[in-house]
Amino acid sequence: MPTVHRDAAEALTGVLADGITIAVGGFGLSGNPHDLIEAVRDSGVRDLTIVSNNMGVDGAGLGLLLENRQVRRVLASYVGENTLFAQQYLDGELEVEFVPQGTLAERMRAGGAGIPAFYTRTGVGTPVAEGKPHAEFDGVTYVRERGIVADLALVHAHTADRAGNLTYRYAARNFNPLVATCGRVSVAEAEIVVADAFLDPDSVLTPGVYVDRLVAAAGRVKRIEKLTVRPRAEV
Repeated sequence: MPTVHRDAAEALTGVLADGITIAVGGFGLSGNPHDLIEAVRDSGVRDLTIVSNNMGVDGAGLGLLLENRQVRRVLASYVGENTLFAQQYLDGELEVEFVPQGTLAERMRAGGAGIPAFYTRTGVGTPVAEGKPHAEFDGVTYVRERGIVADLALVHAHTADRAGNLTYRYAARNFNPLVATCGRVSVAEAEIVVADAFLDPDSVLTPGVYVDRLVAAAGRVKRIEKLTVRPRAEV
């Protein structure tokens, strides 16, 4: 059973240190563990390696850690919405490993499943595969990718029970279930924490065995990364 904490800062007590690798859930700004990210920022730890689909946007999500110059290295599949990310990379402040999105997901899944490496066709013949072992199977060339095991995993869920079982809502069910499995320590924030019952087993997406610490997420207005509207049709 995970320990339940009063706030995100308390939930991260004793697990943050300079130079650690942190896997973070989210896709754009959907499913970001905002409270936990802000607690990492406020802790002041430096030289972090961040594993995430993307680095948020300027002023929100993981972009907060970039603003505070706390990140040394990033493994991500997309960074196009963050101008500060691009500037730090071009200035040589930030080391970046671009990983195809499906490969990134599988690397985290493999790490969580205890699989040290796997072969994929994705990236063969491109800079993604440079310097990595290759092998041929049935006449096709594959590149070997390593599973990812992070020192710390930060997860945002919609609902959690006291056993740490998690469910996710809509697009927030993106990288969060994979991130939850690949951390040596996994900390989850949940919009709803059910204290007096357990979730229906058929609805559980992350079993509580993967969750070490749990905290109720603070209520906040959910930011929309790109708002697209069309004129209301005349009636």
